[in-house]
Amino acid sequence: MNIRWTEPAVLDLESIRDYIARDSEYYATEFIGRILDGVEKLYMLPSMGRKVPEAYDDSIREIIFYNYQIIYMIEGTESILVLAVIHAARDLNNINPSPCEFI
Repeated sequence: MNIRWTEPAVLDLESIRDYIARDSEYYATEFIGRILDGVEKLYMLPSMGRKVPEAYDDSIREIIFYNYQIIYMIEGTESILVLAVIHAARDLNNINPSPCEFI
């Protein structure tokens, strides 16, 4: 199973890291590392996340890590594409472009 990241998802991680790093470089690095570890678990069970209702596509799913939605798409049996890492307080319907439009 191959896990790839879209550019917007990488930018999301960088923004999260930069925000936390204002208080602590150590915790910023730890937090991002834990997000990456959570995504790595998709290797073994790619459909472990719940379907994203706003996407209307069963291949688009999310896993929750603390207050963040990690939105990804299952691409057949060989690949996962991470679309976005978004704070759960944000309304997916009001994000432009929508994470589901990155595909």
